[in-house]
Amino acid sequence: MNIILLSGGSGKRLWPLSNDIQSKQFLRLFKDESGNYESMLQRVYRQITSVGEAKITIATSKSQVSAIKNQLGSKVSVCIEPCRRDTFPAIALASAYLHDEMGVGEDESIIVCPVDPYVETSYYECVKSLEKLVQQTDTALTLMGIEPTYPSDKYGYIIPKDMKTISKVSCFKEKPDKETAAEYLKQGALWNAGVFAFRLGYLLGKIKDITGMTSYDELFTNYETLNKISFDYAVVEKEPSIQVVRYSGEWKDVGTWNMMTEVMADTAKGDVTLDDTCENTQVVNELGIPMLCMGCRNMVIAASGDGILVSDKERSGYMKPYVEKIAGAAHFAEKSWGTYTVIDTEPEAMTVKIKLFAGNCMNYHSHQHRDEVWTILSGEGRFILDGKEISVKQGDSISAKAGTKHMIIADTDMNIIELQIGEDISYKDKTVYDHEFSKAKKK
Repeated sequence: MNIILLSGGSGKRLWPLSNDIQSKQFLRLFKDESGNYESMLQRVYRQITSVGEAKITIATSKSQVSAIKNQLGSKVSVCIEPCRRDTFPAIALASAYLHDEMGVGEDESIIVCPVDPYVETSYYECVKSLEKLVQQTDTALTLMGIEPTYPSDKYGYIIPKDMKTISKVSCFKEKPDKETAAEYLKQGALWNAGVFAFRLGYLLGKIKDITGMTSYDELFTNYETLNKISFDYAVVEKEPSIQVVRYSGEWKDVGTWNMMTEVMADTAKGDVTLDDTCENTQVVNELGIPMLCMGCRNMVIAASGDGILVSDKERSGYMKPYVEKIAGAAHFAEKSWGTYTVIDTEPEAMTVKIKLFAGNCMNYHSHQHRDEVWTILSGEGRFILDGKEISVKQGDSISAKAGTKHMIIADTDMNIIELQIGEDISYKDKTVYDHEFSKAKKK
């Protein structure tokens, strides 16, 4: 089973926990069967692999690669978009990647799924069934539609030709008002879940017809010139040969706090106390200081280094335009090597707490406009400064002037305070160099 997981989007609707780097699929608000916190990405990956052998490739932007590898490991297959376009360019690039880089044959079935629905494992059993349907029929596209539980104005609709579990598709409808949606439901309409299945050769042909390009390298090089268009508009709605499989299990789109609070594992996460008068209120506190909530009803409260949200649940679905005005640079990021948390900023200084996992390293790099000082809070490792190796342990401090090439290698898990000093502190001020340890780590 070849699956492309689409992992894109920004973090506006689940602010302040999510941002452009830490999108909603990376938030650890759920729990696995052992009671450990897991993210939506980890949950989906676990569910897919539990229903059968699957080759999973994640289509994502460069900014999310570190978080993906942090949560799933360095071996996971990732197709990186050079820039954000839309779902058709993303699926086209990933499909060409499977063919040219991964050796997937043109007759093999490909299934495209979003990375962020909250579903039962039966959802992926249904996804698995699409593979055989693609091989057993001459239908060009096979979709999975969600049996609606209410007439929603938030989703597009698939109108099938009949009420059978597998049906030919009559037409597609855009997001309607609720009255129109109720009429669609009488026709047996399904929510469009964004799940598509096809033979790889079919889509490679469509890519050539639409873009004039035939290879992964060509698509990657010219990616920013591709039209920003959804897969639905570019391919699905123009294809006359489509069937849909009806899925009637649990399915929730957790794109807003109001929906997330219905499925997150705990009422409160972090150092939180709710008094006896609180009702239907969920709280997430990532600040590491106590939070007391009293008399809160139908609310969501979330606090992180990026900001604090206090909202009525229903109103939380309308926060995006406000967040766009107030949200600044991300203060937390998961990297392939650990985590990075901004704990203080000044006009010419920034203080960062770094967690570096054992056996990992940062890139060998330099900065032109800032000096850096590191203090080891715990663990042991090695600093490389202009090629010279220096062993460090708890309590040690070390510094590098602007222009010095440097990196940290963790021999054990390390916690480090990094102080950046300079008139122009920017994530863009970074030049990366090759180093034997980092090259060996990537192999």
